[in-house]
Amino acid sequence: MRTALVTGASSGIGRAMSFLFAKDGIGLVITARNENALMDLQKEINSQYPAVPVTIISCDLSETGAAQVLYNNIQSKGIVIDYLINNAGFGDTGWFVQTQWSKNEQMIQLNITTLTALCQLFVPGMKQRQFGRVLNVASTAAFQPGPTMAVYFATKSYVLHFSEAINSELKGTGVSVTALCPGPTETNFANAAGFKDGGLFDSKKKFPTAEEVAAFGYRALMQQQSVAIHGIMNYIMANSGRFIPRNWVVAITKWMMTK
Repeated sequence: MRTALVTGASSGIGRAMSFLFAKDGIGLVITARNENALMDLQKEINSQYPAVPVTIISCDLSETGAAQVLYNNIQSKGIVIDYLINNAGFGDTGWFVQTQWSKNEQMIQLNITTLTALCQLFVPGMKQRQFGRVLNVASTAAFQPGPTMAVYFATKSYVLHFSEAINSELKGTGVSVTALCPGPTETNFANAAGFKDGGLFDSKKKFPTAEEVAAFGYRALMQQQSVAIHGIMNYIMANSGRFIPRNWVVAITKWMMTK
């Protein structure tokens, strides 16, 4: 039985993705900070898919060195990871000069450093076994600078470019890397990032559910797509920046983020 490691599995896209793996008979290692939420998820999966093993490892991946600790823990259990889902991440909103460095540092650590370290730790083994699938959750934010979310947009740009680069490096090895780029989604992201109702996260708007985005990302992962942008309008918006001046792109993004 193959096994998937899902970070940020306690809610949202990560939680929905865990059920998709279990449905296909793929074992799970689920990790997040909220151990109680992980235990609830484990019980739900076990009740629906009793033959699928679900291992819980509670940890805070925004801490320095957390990726190595997680890797060592999995190794000590003798578990081989065939699917790596780097879903854990968070954002923050506000003018950069008014944001807290501690929060920005945690964001960079989680969104960039931990994600990169987990790839560095798990991908060599996948390459040696000639099978592996990696899904790095980026965002449509990856395609342009983001005034009022400067650090978050920049971290997701890193995720996109890093994923595309190593996917190219791994061609022919049996290992693929997919960058999933969702737009606004019905998760707790907006509340955690401090968004007020209106503008980009207007409560009157209908957003895709976490389950819809997870299903899209899961298909892209299995089909070994390099970049998967969820939603036709998100695809158009993400690629429109290629055809207009960059200062326009920044100005339009700023207007969308602050209206």
